[in-house]
Amino acid sequence: MSRRIGVVGCLVVLAALVGCAGAGAPGAEGTPTPTPTAACPQVEGAELPPECAPYDPDAAMAQNDRYRQRMEMSEDATAAAQEFVEPVRAGLEEIRVSGTISAETVEQVITDAGLPQPQLRSGAGDVLFGVAGPEGGCVFGAVTPEEVIIEVGGIIMDGGCLPAQ
Repeated sequence: MSRRIGVVGCLVVLAALVGCAGAGAPGAEGTPTPTPTAACPQVEGAELPPECAPYDPDAAMAQNDRYRQRMEMSEDATAAAQEFVEPVRAGLEEIRVSGTISAETVEQVITDAGLPQPQLRSGAGDVLFGVAGPEGGCVFGAVTPEEVIIEVGGIIMDGGCLPAQ
């Protein structure tokens, strides 16, 4: 009985050694493939190192700025907001010509035209504004010492009428 145990034990050890030798033999395993560890911009005509996961920098930048894009507006909302453009433009042009450009004077012109609670941002002698249209969307623009800009468009993707800075 002890002889059988000894033979079985030797066979187990021999099988283990043969299995280990086979696993380490050249060509027994495929060539290891590197795992990407960094994102690298794709550049035309350049080959990236194997540790790079390629990406398109232009597409990434476009996605990054998507929050600043405006949503679509219905024709009715556009028409309703468009009715305020000329009255607001005329009032803003008056304060531009008079040299009294300030957040307070721009707000007064916009609210007097019938658009309540405008968003305002001022600095460097100009005032940016945005206000919700009567049926959605925005009336937005800027007053500078040189010009008045006023447009109608949808709400910005991240909300509101003025883009974040």
